[in-house]
Amino acid sequence: MTSPRITLAAWNMHAKKKFGQNFLNDPSIPELIAERAKIGEEDLVVEIGPGLGALTVPLSKRASRVCAIEKDTQILPVLRSELLASGADNVEIINEDILNVSLTEMAEAHGGPIIVVGNLPYNISSQILVQMIRERRWVKKALFMFQKELAERITAPEGTRNFGRMAAMLGYCSKIRTLVRVDASKFFPRPKVDSEVIEVTFLTDPPHVAEDEDLLFAVIKAAFGKRRKNLRNALSNSELPLTPVEAEEVLVSADIAVNRRAESLTVEEFVRLSNALVAYLVVPSAS
Repeated sequence: MTSPRITLAAWNMHAKKKFGQNFLNDPSIPELIAERAKIGEEDLVVEIGPGLGALTVPLSKRASRVCAIEKDTQILPVLRSELLASGADNVEIINEDILNVSLTEMAEAHGGPIIVVGNLPYNISSQILVQMIRERRWVKKALFMFQKELAERITAPEGTRNFGRMAAMLGYCSKIRTLVRVDASKFFPRPKVDSEVIEVTFLTDPPHVAEDEDLLFAVIKAAFGKRRKNLRNALSNSELPLTPVEAEEVLVSADIAVNRRAESLTVEEFVRLSNALVAYLVVPSAS
C-alpha cells in the first residue's frame, strides 16, 4: 500500500472536503477490517467510496466480487491504477452517487444478499443508512466507518442522551456492534477526531413488529425532529397529520405519557405508538 500522501502528490491531486475524503495510511487497518468482516468466497461486497483502494484490495482477496461505488470522477484513474498494481481483477468500479444506486437490483443480479462496506462521509451518512434500512432484505450485513461522535450516536442504547433517530431505526431491525476503533493518525489528511467501524447485522424477524414500517419511521423522524419538545407537541408539529389533541389521544391509546420526550422511548414503545397511529388513522367503512 503506497502512502496516500505520495500517491496524491504523484497525480497532482488533493483530498476533497466536499466528499469527506480522508484516506487510510496504515495498511494494517484495512486488513483488520476485511478480516473481521468475515467475508466468504461467495460474497458480493458493495464498497461505498473506495477512494484510493486501501480497503478495496483486501476485500477483493476475500470476496467473489467487489463493486466499488465512487462519486469522485477525478480519482477514478488513480483507483484503477492502484487496483491494477495490486492484481485486484475482481473489482468493478461504478462512477455514481450511492444514493442513486439500487442495492436491491445489485443483490438480485448477484442472486442473494450482499455485504455493504464503506467509510461514510458525515453529510450523507444518515441518508445512506435510511436507504440501506429500506433495502435491508437484500443486505446480509454492513460495515461502516464513522467519526467517533456519530458512531456513538448510532450505537447509543435506549434511554440515553445520545439515543436518536438512526439508533431507533437501526434498533428496530438490526444488531449493532463496534468492530474497530481507528485513531485519527491513521488517516491522511488527518481528521480532528478518531473513527469507529461498526457492524450492522439485519434481523429477519424484528422482536417488535410494526404494522406499517413507513409510518414507524415517520413517527421516529417526527419525534426526534423536535426532540426538545414533549411527544404531543413534537408529533403535532411534524409532517404527521395530527393536531395536538389527536397526538395526545394516540399517545394515551399507546399507553405513553404525553409529556415524555423522544429519547426516553424504547424501540418497543415506538412500535407500539406507530401501531396505535395505524389504528387511529383507519376510517371505518360507511357501508
